[in-house]
Amino acid sequence: MRTPRRLVLPVLTLAALGLSACASGGSGGSAGAAEDGALSVVASTNVYASIVEEVAGDAVDVEAIIDDPNLDPHSYEATAQDQLTLSKADLVVMNGGGYDAFMTTMLDAVEADPEVLDIVSFSGLPGSEDASSEPHSHAHAGEDGEESHVEESAEAGGTVEAAATTEGAHDDHDHADHDHGEFNEHVWYSVPTMEVLTEELVHHLSELLPDEAQTFEDNGAALTEELEGLHQQLEAIAAEHGGEKVAATEPVPLWMFEDMGLENITSTEFLAAVEEGNDVSPIVLQESLSQISDGEAVLLAYNEQTAGPQADELRSAAEAAGTPVVSLTETMPADSTYIEWMGGNITAVEDALGAHEH
Repeated sequence: MRTPRRLVLPVLTLAALGLSACASGGSGGSAGAAEDGALSVVASTNVYASIVEEVAGDAVDVEAIIDDPNLDPHSYEATAQDQLTLSKADLVVMNGGGYDAFMTTMLDAVEADPEVLDIVSFSGLPGSEDASSEPHSHAHAGEDGEESHVEESAEAGGTVEAAATTEGAHDDHDHADHDHGEFNEHVWYSVPTMEVLTEELVHHLSELLPDEAQTFEDNGAALTEELEGLHQQLEAIAAEHGGEKVAATEPVPLWMFEDMGLENITSTEFLAAVEEGNDVSPIVLQESLSQISDGEAVLLAYNEQTAGPQADELRSAAEAAGTPVVSLTETMPADSTYIEWMGGNITAVEDALGAHEH
């Protein structure tokens, strides 16, 4: 199995963090409260920080470890300041699945014991149950199929995890019939998963700050309504364009494509190589280029944050063939929200599909 670049946190970086000096308040979430006494939530990226902010409102202090849209999440190395920030968290929200393994490394190094929401673990996406190498505490669906929540924090360094509902958001999409090969950890491009995350945030924030539970419920309901709007837009695209073939330079948008009923035709080998900053063989490159040049794909999704020479070749081939190119990113632009950003991505793909018809 390949080792993503993002999993590597150099030993020298860990040493520079001053791990033994970062524990500032003993174990337990309350020991990690923000300096102003507010509940502290730390998210691995600005994508998740945006969602937390929508649910938490002004009742919680929210920080993202990666908040610069110009940073490459694949090669991010944690800093001493990141370690300090994490050591004060009451709740940690991370992608999981190996995407933000720097978070796990830092959590293992602090003595504080925040609750940790590992999103991959409760996403319900096929392959997610095997995607994490870290031990988790588990909640199980009840006899009526409804989701039950973990009532207690995981042990130090562990995660809080909820079982996927048997009638959850993903049941409207035929994920189980799709073979991704190695798990695609870019789960924030799955709107149904973000609906589940919203529910989990309402539950855990309400447990940590009961006096604000109604605020979290109200905010969560408002965010869920917006997410359901995106969900409906995805379903409308699937109804009109389901089965059409698309190409991509990286696996970032593949969950979104699946929710649109689109078929990705770019090989896993090509997608993985570009994501890791490697080159594929000339044969694999030519196959990917031919799919574009021959008009097999109706659009190309291009990750502009981590592009490389071979990804640029695909883009040039698409432009030469008159195939629409949709530029996407892994992290959000500054001064945006998840709804604005992902809504823009969905609409850009929808417009490109419409443009190809004409």
